[in-house]
Amino acid sequence: MREIPVADAVRERVRTAMRAADRAAFLPASVRHLAPVDRPIGIGWEATNSQPSTVARMLELLDAGPGQRVLDVGAGSGWTTAILAELGAETVGVELVPALVEFANANLAAHGSPARVRQATPRILGLPDEGPWDRILVSADFGRMPDALVAQLADGGRMVAPIAGAMTVVDLIVGEPRVRADGGRYAFVPLIG
Repeated sequence: MREIPVADAVRERVRTAMRAADRAAFLPASVRHLAPVDRPIGIGWEATNSQPSTVARMLELLDAGPGQRVLDVGAGSGWTTAILAELGAETVGVELVPALVEFANANLAAHGSPARVRQATPRILGLPDEGPWDRILVSADFGRMPDALVAQLADGGRMVAPIAGAMTVVDLIVGEPRVRADGGRYAFVPLIG
């Protein structure tokens, strides 16, 4: 499986945004020393802060930017939410675990980010009443296509999500989803919805 091509300018915008949102500031104090390591780090409540190389690839594929409304599903510690805001997108995170919502919002406030993480409603994926979204980033694996999230995309919108271990890009074009898988395999915590 080949990698989906990404423009160099998109890669550079993502790198710049990631440098502006220091990973260590979004980790529990006990594991902050692990921030430079390119691996997932447990943040409690069976959640992880994804490895930087994976986050970078997901954000390159998402290609979010100014003027776009972005939903960050499975926001965890708020790190990806902060990076998306650094890219200029109007970003809202959603997280199921109340303690992580609190942790993420404290991290975002300390970072000075305008983005916030909201409490997810059990058994409802995303924020359907607040869509449509120009971009949706999913940081947990649902195991199959999360149709409820695809339904929240604006026409011309894009979702990036790990689906059954494959990084998947879904573009909504004239109401029809176009699905592509990026090269490589990925392991994520399960998306509960």
